[in-house]
Amino acid sequence: MKDGAIVFALSGEMDEEHAAQVRELLGTEGRVRICLDLKEVTLVDRAAVQFLAQVETEGVRILNCPDYVRSWIVAENAVSRPD
Repeated sequence: MKDGAIVFALSGEMDEEHAAQVRELLGTEGRVRICLDLKEVTLVDRAAVQFLAQVETEGVRILNCPDYVRSWIVAENAVSRPD
């Protein structure tokens, strides 16, 4: 736990199937603060980026996010919420 939050450390490739599995895990944790640590994530697809963008807006904290993933999340947020 980090500052009273549960930290899920993810690794390897993250795709739509993995995002669905993580979403299921998040649903079992109730109202506790959640962090996703992406330090060991090597590759993500668009579905995973969409998932990460969505859960971040829902209050999940993303730790150690690779720069390329962060830029995709920012771009995804711009597409889903245009000005």
